[in-house]
Amino acid sequence: MKVMVVGSGGREHALAWKIAQSPLVDRIYCVPGNAGMAKVGVCVDLPITPDGFDRLADFAEKEGIDLTVVGPEAPLVAGIVDVFSERGLKIFGPTKAAAQIEDSKSFSKRFMLQRGIPTAEGVSFSDPDEAIDYIKSKGAPIVVKADGSAAAGKGSFVCMEVEEAINAVKAIMVDRIFGEAGRKVVVEEYLEGEEASFIVLTDGETVLPLVTSQDHKRAYDGDKGPNTGGMGAYSPAPVVTDRMAREIIERIILPTVKGLREEGRPYVGALYAGLMITDEGPKVLEFNCRFGDPETQVILPRLESDLVPALLACIEGRLSEVKLKWRDEAAVCVVLASGGYPGRYEKGKVIEGVEEAEEIENVVVFHAGTAVKEGKLVTNGGRVLGVTALDRDIPSAIRRAYRAVERIRFEGMHYRRDIGHRALRRLGLL
Repeated sequence: MKVMVVGSGGREHALAWKIAQSPLVDRIYCVPGNAGMAKVGVCVDLPITPDGFDRLADFAEKEGIDLTVVGPEAPLVAGIVDVFSERGLKIFGPTKAAAQIEDSKSFSKRFMLQRGIPTAEGVSFSDPDEAIDYIKSKGAPIVVKADGSAAAGKGSFVCMEVEEAINAVKAIMVDRIFGEAGRKVVVEEYLEGEEASFIVLTDGETVLPLVTSQDHKRAYDGDKGPNTGGMGAYSPAPVVTDRMAREIIERIILPTVKGLREEGRPYVGALYAGLMITDEGPKVLEFNCRFGDPETQVILPRLESDLVPALLACIEGRLSEVKLKWRDEAAVCVVLASGGYPGRYEKGKVIEGVEEAEEIENVVVFHAGTAVKEGKLVTNGGRVLGVTALDRDIPSAIRRAYRAVERIRFEGMHYRRDIGHRALRRLGLL
């Protein structure tokens, strides 16, 4: 069969890499792809914006593509699944209506509070002055979030002082640093605890959990600096015990899937719950309507089973027939970023050492912001590479990943040197 992977980041490279291992798959197209994806499939330069959805569908029909897998949230929240489905094309991901769970923090918060799904108390505002008055009445610490998904994972501000929260509202709603994503904000209570990512596949009825993971959102060591799209991840997440996982499924995942179905927006695809594990139990920080990034880069290397039958089963409403087999080893991913990320950064820096890094056994380098110019691999984004290592446990995987990182270099390269620190602390090793 022929498969098309939509997107150009590390998550999409991991998806294409895993799909390429399927004996069912003869050919992979990556739209638009990156330099790493070009090694597992054919990169096609087509737009993945709403005005290009019909062209993408035309391409899928012309090439006889049997399955399209969408990585990033932007095409999903804009309705790419609706366009393909109306034309009878198989595509993995939620409809525009179901993707609201990520696209609007206001919708998501209302949905959770109405359904009794554990989450932080929060209020949505479309007027900055009203949001500021609410912040003054509540005090700090407090969290301010841009409403829309176009903030690309950078729209959440954890504010320890009232003035900091007020400035966050102004930046989002007045200065519009995230554009249309800042038309509204959600102001919510600050939750204490440890974060974890819990991702499931669902056909709208059955849910099939993937292994647990945890990412590192902050730019610098010690969880300092601004939020990013993710500076690294590891799997499993020791904070999520088997008992905790069952609680998450029963109290959060199943009620969410059922609630969306009852609201006439049945959810098919990968559903990601970003959680805070508090003393009162797991609470939802956010939902995402797709695989996580960089969580996918540590989850898929641990998957022994063929991913493709599971994706098809979601689309065809028969996920109950699928079981997944996982490797016992732990996985750790360290993201190598451009100098200045998540702020302004330069592109076109020559990258060296990727092949040397992958010579280390059980290491795979997933490309994100890369391109080939004049025969050389160069940087082409903020997050450039994700260096993933598998080993018998998290401490061993951390050592292997950083040994591989040492072999890679490009001007301005920066990365966190403490990926996995929460796991080490929970394991009593810090």
